Amino acid sequence: MNHTDTTQPATPANRAPLPDRMRSPLLRVVASWEFLLVVVAIGIFLLNMQASPYFLDPWNLSDATFNFTEKAMIAFAMALVIISGEIDLSVASIIALVSTCMGFAVQMGADTGMLIVIGLLVGAACGAFNGFLVAGLGLPSIVVTIGTLSLFRGIAYIVLGDKAYSGYPESFAFFGQGYVWWVITFEMVLFVVLALLFYVLLHRTSFGRATIAIGNNPTTALFSGIRVSRVKFILFVLTGIMSAVAAICLTSRLGSTRPSIAVGWELEIVTMVVLGGVNILGGSGTIPGVVIAAIIMGMVTFGFGLLNVPGIVMSIFIGLLLITVIALPIIIRRTRLRMTR
Repeated sequence: MNHTDTTQPATPANRAPLPDRMRSPLLRVVASWEFLLVVVAIGIFLLNMQASPYFLDPWNLSDATFNFTEKAMIAFAMALVIISGEIDLSVASIIALVSTCMGFAVQMGADTGMLIVIGLLVGAACGAFNGFLVAGLGLPSIVVTIGTLSLFRGIAYIVLGDKAYSGYPESFAFFGQGYVWWVITFEMVLFVVLALLFYVLLHRTSFGRATIAIGNNPTTALFSGIRVSRVKFILFVLTGIMSAVAAICLTSRLGSTRPSIAVGWELEIVTMVVLGGVNILGGSGTIPGVVIAAIIMGMVTFGFGLLNVPGIVMSIFIGLLLITVIALPIIIRRTRLRMTR
């Protein structure tokens, strides 16, 4: 007599579905790093409102954008470099060299159009030099860019010494001082346009996916058909070009060139990128996170300025912030691992 077993194994087809709350779009947004940054940004905005009655003045808010737009332009490109598993610490020195070359060209009678071309070419050349040493020769990017940090700024000091270049054309001033409409500066418009372009590049193109794949595992990416060296070379050139764009805006805003221009910016730019949620070890990160982090740092800097806080305090704050945003995810990860064990 045959007995039929009416029991069925608990297959995925007949198992009661478990609720996956993290699939909810709203919960995913709330749990994201970008949402936390938005909350922090709102908190800093409210604190600045309480700190000074002049904070909400439209022209003061417009001036506050200068505290982050130029650095954020470089941070967008830096984010891609760090996501790929590399880093570029020479960006501030590229600004100094680009500004020096433009100042020298002014003394030779160059007009505004020629200054822009020279600045972009010098920035691209500096980025290509870094890219050749890292992607072409396989040298560690942190060592290479520490070396070129000294090299590029050293050239600026040799050319300028204790002098300064000035006398830029009046039309050149628009890039760093011009307004597109009312309190909306040209730099702010450029910041928004570049944020959109880099968002598309990283999150909507095969080049962006290749960058993320390289940061996760360059060997696997190579065997997947990704030309790792070429992608890294392009990223360093792109960082050099964005440093040149920032140099054009900064030189235009200041109206002069000194070899000490943009000193210390590399620390603030890296902090901006890491605060935006980009993994310092590579493999993950978003452009919206970098945008929000740039705004946060801009508001903090502006708030300190309204309170007449010394610049050295801001430097201490940036250093502590960089250590915190790097160490905090590691501490959380280790704590979760210990709890699991």
